Amino acid sequence: MNAVEAAGMAELEGLEFGKSDFVLLDEVTMEQFMENLKLRFEKGRIYTYIGEVVVSVNPYRQMDIYGKDAIDAYRGRELYENPPHLYAVSDAAYKAMKRRAKDTCIVISGESGAGKTEASKYIMQYIAAITNPSQRAEVESVKNVLLKSNCVLEAFGNAKTNRNDNSSRFGKYMDINFNFNGDPTGGHINNYLLEKSRVVQQQEGERNFHSFYQLLRGGSEETLKSFHLENDPALYTYTREGAAAATSNNDRSSHKAVMSALEVIGFSKEEVTSVYQILAAILLLGNVEFGSEGESVQILGQDPVNHISELTATDPDSVTKALLFRTVATGGGEVIEKGHTEKDACFGRDAFAKALYERLFGWIVSRINGIIEVKNYNPVLHGKNTVIGVLDIYGFEIFDNNSFEQFCINYCNEKLQQLFIELILQQEQEEYQREGITWQHIDYFNNQIIVDLVEQQHKGIISILDEACLTVGKVTDTVCLDSMDTKLAQHPHYTSRKLSPTDKSMDFQKHFRIRHYAGDVTYSVEGFLDKNKDLLFQDFKRLMYNSANPVLKEMWPDGQLSITEVTKRPLTAATLFKNSIVALVDKLACKEPYYVRCIKPNEMKSPVLFDDARCQHQVAYLGLLENVMVRRAGFAYRQQYARFLQRYKMTCEYTWPNHLMPTDREAVEAIITQHGFQGDVAYGQTKLFVRTPRTLFTLEQERAALIPILVLFLQKVWRGALARLRCRRMRAIYTIMGCYKRYKVKAHFWEVERRFASVRTMPDYGKSVEWPAPPAALAQFHSITTMLHRRWWARQIVKNIPPSEMLEVRAKVAALTSLSGERKDWGVGRAWERDYLSNARDCPQTSSAFIRVSKELKNKDGHGQVVFSGFCRKVNRFNKSSDRALLVTDKYVYKLEPKKQYKVLKRLPLDADQKSSASREGVPLGAAAPHARKTQERHGGKQTGPERRRLQEEPRRFHPPGS
Repeated sequence: MNAVEAAGMAELEGLEFGKSDFVLLDEVTMEQFMENLKLRFEKGRIYTYIGEVVVSVNPYRQMDIYGKDAIDAYRGRELYENPPHLYAVSDAAYKAMKRRAKDTCIVISGESGAGKTEASKYIMQYIAAITNPSQRAEVESVKNVLLKSNCVLEAFGNAKTNRNDNSSRFGKYMDINFNFNGDPTGGHINNYLLEKSRVVQQQEGERNFHSFYQLLRGGSEETLKSFHLENDPALYTYTREGAAAATSNNDRSSHKAVMSALEVIGFSKEEVTSVYQILAAILLLGNVEFGSEGESVQILGQDPVNHISELTATDPDSVTKALLFRTVATGGGEVIEKGHTEKDACFGRDAFAKALYERLFGWIVSRINGIIEVKNYNPVLHGKNTVIGVLDIYGFEIFDNNSFEQFCINYCNEKLQQLFIELILQQEQEEYQREGITWQHIDYFNNQIIVDLVEQQHKGIISILDEACLTVGKVTDTVCLDSMDTKLAQHPHYTSRKLSPTDKSMDFQKHFRIRHYAGDVTYSVEGFLDKNKDLLFQDFKRLMYNSANPVLKEMWPDGQLSITEVTKRPLTAATLFKNSIVALVDKLACKEPYYVRCIKPNEMKSPVLFDDARCQHQVAYLGLLENVMVRRAGFAYRQQYARFLQRYKMTCEYTWPNHLMPTDREAVEAIITQHGFQGDVAYGQTKLFVRTPRTLFTLEQERAALIPILVLFLQKVWRGALARLRCRRMRAIYTIMGCYKRYKVKAHFWEVERRFASVRTMPDYGKSVEWPAPPAALAQFHSITTMLHRRWWARQIVKNIPPSEMLEVRAKVAALTSLSGERKDWGVGRAWERDYLSNARDCPQTSSAFIRVSKELKNKDGHGQVVFSGFCRKVNRFNKSSDRALLVTDKYVYKLEPKKQYKVLKRLPLDADQKSSASREGVPLGAAAPHARKTQERHGGKQTGPERRRLQEEPRRFHPPGS
């Protein structure tokens, strides 16, 4: 980092806060490093950079630097644009993942109590806050589960130790999967070496896992009663040690938070109940006591056993039998039951309790993984699936009594330190040499020798432990220690009291010491072999597999094996842990790492005390000083020429869109020269090395300014191409449409011609022929054609009517014009006969009476002919109707009463005009009346509604005035 960047940093944080990046120190010495670290801690600046590595000092207090404003300030910004912060390294990892589609990881390391767990939570909080700006529901669901899983895993995997109130007693590595938009789509959690021995025993002043105290102090009275528990941890053997221990955690509120988190994650109520039933069973299991009666061992008090069987959904007798006896299969296949001694029974009980908790924790992790795993992922459809890994694993531990767990934990930290050395120190220097960059080598301690001491095949401590566990016969921890002393006597990082008789800090046949990178640690060998064997009697596995609780049954699949089945000897605990750590390191090595190095300022958990010696020791074993030296002498960024050119070629006129130079390196040199960065870069064999981040940031700014212009240009070209393509398609469509329309028109003409070819010879002249449906373009033509055909058809019909019938035809046409739609039956289908009342067919009962009356009137009035006669209906002004008969002659109109033998009610003479009209037309329009009458007779005289009104009103229209 150069002076310009230092000035930029000074603007962000005044010099009174010290140097915000250790690379800016005047001299790289331990004294200056510690002086700057202490000054920043005292001024409340807990974060400091070493290039891209963040050094974090635990403040032991709440700080107001993690809110929404802080998140907004760091979102999308470069590392050096803001004061050092966890959010800055989180954003850098996210940007690298999103910009370059590269998997990244954030490794949080440091000893117990240095603040690793809190750091991981803030990193997760930041990533959740900056993703999914569109608030898509499925992405929000994934984010909520990822965040809430921390709460659950802390409750079941963390505990209070003498160094830390919320110490992770397991290792956790979480992969967060992102889609091409940079939104989280799922994740996966790996857990490493849960410290299950804490379930049955804790050191003085420490507590069991948080989950036990949260259940006892936060569970409702009803819940505790159903679990046969009381809310006092001191009543239970496994929680008695920590019952009075002071802690900053509130168990009651934490229990509510965990219950809420389980619900949000997706655990069912039955699953949550099963989880806490198992916790209750473990607590009650610790209170089971054994007593000897002669050679047999008995359980003192049956109540705990009954309660345990109820909580685990098993048979009480089976629980008792599993606690007191061990089923053994002999070589001949015979099965015998061997009773426990009191010591074996206690060992079996504790082993069962530890296994129950370990299986429960593993099931919770797998259940969370099943919910947050990426589902229905298809790289072709969804693009590359990138990952950010977050590692929060137990830190280096040195206790008063260090056992097998501390040995495994410290081995894990050795492996992580080795990875840090390889990636930050060793690989970087090797890359400079490989690329031909001028470089002054920096010495550093390589802890590979310590890693080999622990894990080397056939010679390492883990191999010696496994060999002792596999040896037939009585092999004790002491015998194993002797074997280690013999095989490792010459190793510079291993010693024991036998090898160093004058060192009285160790006991004979009990202690051995490893000189770790973080300091010397003395281990007690007692219990090493038992913990490495991780022995659990098969009886307990079968007992749990046969539980009626499906959750418990799922946790113990190995319980289905018969006692006589021979299975492969399982791997030891140390070997399983070694394999998982090797896999973890391989997983981290293939990602781009970002480091958070946590430092614990004091052992008193004080927010103001800075223990210089304690902090200097951590700085030394974390290799931070060497890191500063490498960073000062090295380059902040390096990239292959082709990748660099691909990203920044638009910033130079000689390389956009494609360069014509012999090699990519010359094109990159043109970009660097045009921007004036020659003094800040070095050219390797295959890569460009950039010394300061500001150079890269300047290029990124210029690229970001050009991208919208290029996007607009590409959009213009692409839209033009799409428009031309659409135009060609439309032309083709219209051409096809035109051809198709012409075809449909021709086809319609052909079909009409085919159907009507012989209509002249048809009896009905084509009236029965169905017209084909016309295409839309011929709709009007079709209507005209059908009308012409109807006219032609009518002409053909009329042509065949004799002249003598034309008068009647015209009358019927007139009637049709007047009555169409008004009457269904108006006589169009029969010849009109005028004198209907005298027709025996129309009036069979009254025709003779009417003929007689008609003759009398003819004789009396002297009329020549009857023009019309028929029934009609009279309706007066009061809407009352009565049946009448109407007789029209060439001289008079008569109104007759049919019911009184056709009595004449009224007679009206016709004037000359009316006479000639009646004679000329032959029949009035009222000729329809008889047929209306017939319609009335057919309906029984009960017409109603519109029909009745038509029958009543229409005849009246033809009555002479005054009738």
